Amino acid sequence: MKSPFDLSGRKAVVTGGSRGIGGAIAELFLEHGAEVAICHLGDEANASALRERMAARGHALHCTECDVSSPAAVDRFAEWATQRLGQVDIVVNSAGVGGGDRPFESTDERDWDLTVGVNLRGTMLVTRAFFAGMTSRQWGRVINVASQLAYKGAPGLAHYCAAKAGVVGFTRALAYEGAPRGVLVNAIAPGPVDTDLLRNHSEQWLAFKKSQLPVGRFGEVGEIAPTALLLASEAGAFYVGQTLSPNGGDVML
Repeated sequence: MKSPFDLSGRKAVVTGGSRGIGGAIAELFLEHGAEVAICHLGDEANASALRERMAARGHALHCTECDVSSPAAVDRFAEWATQRLGQVDIVVNSAGVGGGDRPFESTDERDWDLTVGVNLRGTMLVTRAFFAGMTSRQWGRVINVASQLAYKGAPGLAHYCAAKAGVVGFTRALAYEGAPRGVLVNAIAPGPVDTDLLRNHSEQWLAFKKSQLPVGRFGEVGEIAPTALLLASEAGAFYVGQTLSPNGGDVML
């Protein structure tokens, strides 16, 4: 009997897929039968290492660069991905920047535009590039990576929290348009996960954050990726406009 988590025959793109949460999702999708193309920005070393690791397991991973905040770059990425995959059934918007923790009065327009540009604008641009193709085929999955900070907030992260809250709102709104045409749009709001993005925070901020977690530790990328597999597969066929939160109890809804 075929597993409800099987992705055989599905074609997926994962932004920010060279490492961290995106890399773990790309790896898990490949292991469950999907063909996967990832993009990264200036991270060729990690992308190549992931591609080689997957090749050793018999999986082919397609890799390229893309600045998801740039419409022209996203258009090129969409054309490249379509050429490699033939079509795109699953989009995972995992590319993100943290911006570092700083008081709001020290946050300037450049900080704001970079953080919102990658995390929110990039999510919209990449989704838009593939959405029409999904609706025309009457099947698709869009999985946006938000954050539990969209709900909880955090000192020094007004720009990041605003961007991720926008991702949650975008997910809910687009779900209404996608579901009647076979495209399910959902999001994941991870808690603090041990990635480069988390490590960019100060030791004081990290200690403060860890003290808030009932589990007493930060998450691992391998604990987030299965949520994406659920949402991408037939096992998640009744999830619409939801934001699932593997967060160690940081936010309990």
